[in-house]
Amino acid sequence: MIRAVLHFVSAVLMVSGVLLIVDAGLTVAWQEPISSFLAHREQQELEREIADPPRRVLERRPLPGDALGQIRIPAIDSSEFIVEGTDQDNLRKGPGHYPSTALPGDRGTVAIAGHRTTYGAPFRDLDKLDPGDRIEVDMPYRTFVYRVERTQIVDPSALWVTRRVGYDRLVLSACHPLYSAAERIIVFARLVGRRPARVGRGAQARTAGARASSSIREASRDSR
Repeated sequence: MIRAVLHFVSAVLMVSGVLLIVDAGLTVAWQEPISSFLAHREQQELEREIADPPRRVLERRPLPGDALGQIRIPAIDSSEFIVEGTDQDNLRKGPGHYPSTALPGDRGTVAIAGHRTTYGAPFRDLDKLDPGDRIEVDMPYRTFVYRVERTQIVDPSALWVTRRVGYDRLVLSACHPLYSAAERIIVFARLVGRRPARVGRGAQARTAGARASSSIREASRDSR
């Protein structure tokens, strides 16, 4: 009886060891599989939410956790839905927008952070981007097109990367190197164009209504 139990425990430990090795191998070669599965489910939820976003998102007043839009980086075959906020819970859903920075379409620097090895690893290949590569950020109200200017490795405390500069830009941030949080890899991109919205098409009429309401409020304030 004791021998049978020991044999069973030994078999369980062997299987567990193999699974851990497989998990480690997948993480090194691609991304962590369990958190990737969870992130995929969160991305599906963000996609559903952005198809009919709340009015506060259309009026550019999102709350943490709100689905904002979609970021597409063709050069590294990346397409991810964006969430408002950069705490751990939000970054598990996908790339997160820094609330302290501008939203796409507003003047200033738009900053978005993302994981490189866990939770879908949306920004795993940021180091492969070259100057001139296109980045598109699809918001419910408009699509914004950026071109990569440069990539830079900085200290985690380098808050200057999100500062406003003399033109509208996008900053992408992730831990560096892979499997470490010792530094940050930063991609700087410049706004080069705007196009009609691609996401949240079901809400475009509401977007127009929100803009009209905003214009009415502004006119009312100006007349006082």
